[in-house]
Amino acid sequence: MTDLNVGRARVGLCLLGAGVVLAACSTASPPQRPITTTGGAPAPVEGYDWFLNEDGAATQLVYGLHESDDVRLTLACERADGRLEVSAHGPTGGPAEIHLESGGETERLHAKAEALEISDGDWLTAAARTSDPVFQRFRRVGWIALWQGGERHAYAPHADSAGRIEQFFGRCG
Repeated sequence: MTDLNVGRARVGLCLLGAGVVLAACSTASPPQRPITTTGGAPAPVEGYDWFLNEDGAATQLVYGLHESDDVRLTLACERADGRLEVSAHGPTGGPAEIHLESGGETERLHAKAEALEISDGDWLTAAARTSDPVFQRFRRVGWIALWQGGERHAYAPHADSAGRIEQFFGRCG
């Protein structure tokens, strides 16, 4: 056997040994809760973004298409007391819940459904708190996803609007 082949054999045995050790260690670990996210942050979608609306003490953070009625998710507060109103478009007759995810945290909010007159579906509204883990993670990672009918819709800001998320939480507590 040449020196090159001996070196390859040693590397192969080391890798095989490391795999056995890792497999043995992983079977002894307690079960972990499933992770619901992909490895990285979602990319912003062309034309859609986060918009901040302020009117006195009332503040809204809206994800949608600029200057249109195409709104996907709205977070709103009346004052800096940590209470939020969360609204999203949902399917007609679907579950009256808003299912959110951000960076591995998830939350299912029981919602009130109202039929939309301008499009198909319902407008869902739910109460939440800025201290809920999914909103704290959204504040840190800068994106949030809405689950509807088994589909994940991720809402990430464009670079020039990322600061609006922190402004919103700064105003809402």
